[in-house]
Amino acid sequence: MHRLYRQALGSLKTLKGFVFVATVGVAALVFLGTTLASSLLYEKLLEERGLDISREVARQNFNAIFQILRKGGSRQEVDQLAAQSIGTLPSLLDQVEVYRADSVVAQYGERQQTPLSRELKQAIGTGIESAQKADDHVRYLYPVAAEKACLACHAGAKEGDVLGAIAIRHKLRTVTTTVRIYYVLLFLTLGLLVLMVGIGLANFVADKLKRSVELFRRNVDSFNSIKDFSHLDISKVDYGFEELNQAFDQVALLVKKIEEVAVDKDVLEFEVRLLEKFIITSNVVRDWREFIKALLLDINRIIDAYALVTIFRIEEEGYECEIFWRNSPSPETIGLFEQLLRRQLHDHPYFQGSIQVQISHNIADKEHALPELSNADIELQTKTLLLETPKIGGIVGIGVQSIMAQDSVRSIVIGSILTTLLNLVGSVKAIYKYTKDLEHYATRDPLTDLYNQRMFWELLGYEVGRAKRHEQQFAILMLDLDNFKTINDRFGHHVGDAFLQGFAKVLQTAVRDGDLLARYGGDEFCIILPEASDMEAYCIAKKIADKLEDFAMDGPDGLKVRSTTSIGIAISPIHADNPKDLFLVADNMMFKAKKMGKNAIAIPSENEMADVFKKATEKSIMIQNALDLGGVVPYFQPICDAATGEIVIHELLMRIRVGDQIVVANDFIEQAESMGIAHKMDYQLIEKAFLQIKEQNYDGMLFVNLSPKALIVGEFVARVTRLAQKFEIAPSRIVFEITERETVSNLNLLEKFVLDVKLQGFSFAIDDFGSGYSSFHYIKRFPVDYIKIEGEFIRNMLVDDVYLAFVKSIVTLANELKIKTVAEYVEDADILAKVSSLGIDFAQGYFICRPSPTLCQRGVRPIL
Repeated sequence: MHRLYRQALGSLKTLKGFVFVATVGVAALVFLGTTLASSLLYEKLLEERGLDISREVARQNFNAIFQILRKGGSRQEVDQLAAQSIGTLPSLLDQVEVYRADSVVAQYGERQQTPLSRELKQAIGTGIESAQKADDHVRYLYPVAAEKACLACHAGAKEGDVLGAIAIRHKLRTVTTTVRIYYVLLFLTLGLLVLMVGIGLANFVADKLKRSVELFRRNVDSFNSIKDFSHLDISKVDYGFEELNQAFDQVALLVKKIEEVAVDKDVLEFEVRLLEKFIITSNVVRDWREFIKALLLDINRIIDAYALVTIFRIEEEGYECEIFWRNSPSPETIGLFEQLLRRQLHDHPYFQGSIQVQISHNIADKEHALPELSNADIELQTKTLLLETPKIGGIVGIGVQSIMAQDSVRSIVIGSILTTLLNLVGSVKAIYKYTKDLEHYATRDPLTDLYNQRMFWELLGYEVGRAKRHEQQFAILMLDLDNFKTINDRFGHHVGDAFLQGFAKVLQTAVRDGDLLARYGGDEFCIILPEASDMEAYCIAKKIADKLEDFAMDGPDGLKVRSTTSIGIAISPIHADNPKDLFLVADNMMFKAKKMGKNAIAIPSENEMADVFKKATEKSIMIQNALDLGGVVPYFQPICDAATGEIVIHELLMRIRVGDQIVVANDFIEQAESMGIAHKMDYQLIEKAFLQIKEQNYDGMLFVNLSPKALIVGEFVARVTRLAQKFEIAPSRIVFEITERETVSNLNLLEKFVLDVKLQGFSFAIDDFGSGYSSFHYIKRFPVDYIKIEGEFIRNMLVDDVYLAFVKSIVTLANELKIKTVAEYVEDADILAKVSSLGIDFAQGYFICRPSPTLCQRGVRPIL
């Protein structure tokens, strides 16, 4: 190797001399050609450039004088500036004169100046700049137009009037001579630069060759083990000499042998990169197909893999198969590969000989074609993953050349990649399924698949605005099933839920296309009827009532399960022109229908409208009096550790005392929020609760429900912090709850509130998680500590697989994100046992304990 190095160095010296002579010769030719071409344009450039310089200097002189004039400067200041300019550029500037227009002469009188030439009069008269060129000089004439600042001294003038002119004369020959000197210096500089570049280039090329060979020698000397392989430049370079080419041919053989030993290092590095991809972001979940395409191209850095396959169960009996091709395959290759895939899946124990799968194809690099493959070329290796939470099972596979799969080292590599890939894709698919469920149930009621309460309010607000713009009427119906509690009590919640599902289907058959149905909560339903009069609304309501009378469901004991409905109607804008008042009217009419004997339809008269709003006014007075007289009362509902039953948390609930009665929050909180006093009631409630915590020496945690309006009260967090300090309560024991279905639309405002809460040491929770639009978005964007799972999911999960799957999805997500979970509506021992088995952290509900005005001390409650 060293002998070859010395031979290469000798040849390099000869090459270096040849390159030097050739480069200098070319540089000299370039210099002579440049000088000859430049001389042809020389005189023209001199003249044009000289005039350019002259015009620039003249313009600068004019601007300086004009600035003095517009500030009301004296004639003496102008003359001084002109003399100063001539003194600065005596070889260029010859004369500077200021001439007055007739209007200025009439106001201030004439002054000693040379008579106005025809050109000067023309410039003053037209207001247009001009220049007159003579043999040895050039004269510039600049009209002086009045600006707003000039009117203070020239009262009779208007903006734009020409008050005079400034004449500037330059020596043209001096300018030309100066420019000629500049160009001579420029040509000399360029010529020397070209010559120096030529010499430098020759030395650069020769030195670069010398350094390359020297670097090769040092690398060969330092190569002692595999770890030094990365320092060796293995590229084959053609230097134009046979000796050097032979040397690097030998190096290429050496590299080939080393590659066979060093492949394991590349594999390890690739697997490290693959493990790094386990940081799964929302972008990966959303664009998981693009993620797999990039992964396939990455795999091809170490092995020649032409396809990746993913097969995952997406429904109970449905399978989704995606084939990711490295390059564009031919139709024949696609058919061959699908045939092989279906054969392997048929024989796979996971599918037990029967599978119906729809295959989709994706191409990572469409710019290149995949080589044609035969049946003998293809080897498909697979691994299987089965998940119970959520109900997802799947297979991933990798397609490689058969000869590669027979290599023991490569086979180990492929197996390792498949294991990592299986877990990676399985995680992405599972999270993808969770998020799709969350997105669907953000707007839909999981039981009936109608719109949920939050979506109803969004749609109602939109319809109010739309109807106003088009000057149209529309109606809303408020429906409540009569005696539905009897069905739940007699047959159980699972039968009640089935009846609600059946009732939802009855509603869908009774309304028109375009009408909007929502389950408001429990056995209450709302319908928005766009472009509907009171008569049309009544007809639809009657149709619903009639269909429900014909509807019956078989009960567990063989009896028919039936019910009727009470319906309230409100028409916009006749009865109200805003969502809350319109809903208030329909809700009151629904209660009127109940009082009429149930199974009735009610629409308000004029007298009843007055009574509806009178009741709303009386409620407002009741709420205000409770606030003013300190009638806000704290109630506490215990929350236990789901695993041990120990009471460790209480949720703070608001009540108001009216005489001897206690009014629950559902009966007044919406009215309090519309009055803008809900946050004041929060202050009173929290202060009383903190006082009670101190008096009872309670050392557990406290969940505090907040009105969304508290978010816009700037001093809320600071005030609660002061209360905590006053009553010696650590902020870490306080958790603020915002109901997910009622969070404000301004997420930036919510984010600021949450950050302020966390900064002060408090914790943050989302209540009724899963009931609104943005469940996944909230836990991704905000530092959430607790999520309270929507109670309807918990109550029904033992009898409905959809609810159970949704609860499992929430728990899995929360565990991944290190968020604690609370199950609401725990109403019996079976639900509590299921909550514990699912890994939910805490449980809350009537089975644990009902709300009371006193705090329970921490203790163990057995799980039955």
